[in-house]
Amino acid sequence: MAVQVIEHTSRALQGNPLGDPHVRKLHLVVPDALPDHPIPCVWWLAGYAGVGRAMLGDDPWQEGLEERVARLMAEGRIGPMIVALPDAFTRLGGCQYLSSPAVGDYEQYLLHELRAEVEARFSISRHAIAGKSSGGFGAIVHAMRHPELFDAVVCHSGDMGFEMSLFPDIPQLMNSVRDHGSVEALVAAHGKTIKKKDGRWFGPLSMLALASVYSPDPDAPMGIGLPFDLAQGTLRRDVLERWLAFDPVRMIEDPRHQAALKGMRLVFVDCGRRDEHALHWGALTFHRRLEAAGIPHVYQEFDDGHRNTGYRLDESLPQLYAALSAP
Repeated sequence: MAVQVIEHTSRALQGNPLGDPHVRKLHLVVPDALPDHPIPCVWWLAGYAGVGRAMLGDDPWQEGLEERVARLMAEGRIGPMIVALPDAFTRLGGCQYLSSPAVGDYEQYLLHELRAEVEARFSISRHAIAGKSSGGFGAIVHAMRHPELFDAVVCHSGDMGFEMSLFPDIPQLMNSVRDHGSVEALVAAHGKTIKKKDGRWFGPLSMLALASVYSPDPDAPMGIGLPFDLAQGTLRRDVLERWLAFDPVRMIEDPRHQAALKGMRLVFVDCGRRDEHALHWGALTFHRRLEAAGIPHVYQEFDDGHRNTGYRLDESLPQLYAALSAP
């Protein structure tokens, strides 16, 4: 497998509110020898605070994505396919692969601009979308919202079941905004620190990133509606309801989203039963609602937590390739 890099100048991201780059690189894992017929393309979405190219990292403890794909091909478990690794990073650590007036038009960038770049260079038979954690969330949400763009979806340990997985972390952001005095001061202080992934920053920034896309508010500082009232020390139910509108376990109750997933060639959902963010309970709820709606899918629990689970691609990629390659 070879890694090709496309430098893309995005009109959708130009002038975005956070001042993030609008010229970005799209990394592609491509077969050494392309066949003379169209092949599938899988869009892999990284988790929060990550970018797709990190899947290519040279880690002596585990395979990089290009090595994994090459091995699966050599074993005959998949055939020729392209894996696209987009960069949707923001100053706040991510955007959940959603558009928002507080961060920019990342959906146009991901779903249309980058897709056009790939289709201009390669003969693509079908597209699938997949990801882990926040990337798993982005994958399942876009499969439900844009079934015309994708033929299959894989959601590894995706964000869902917000009331158990996300809401308990909101007080971290409350503490940080209180201690810094404002959202702007918090973001400015994080920008100056050297250890940006340190625990005292990671939790608050991740919650702020979620608020930037789940509850944008043009009248709030940085255009971000916070899900709490610091003066009262309480959560704001009206804002949390806006967040819950993006929760896949609620989205799947919409008949339109059910129809979207019923039309997929593969819906694959998994999660470790010891997930540190309690995402396994959201995954179970989602699975039960898929069952109730009569939506064919693969649901797997595995004995692990949230991190270092790249080996799960050995389960999903062969099923994904089979689904995309079937007549």
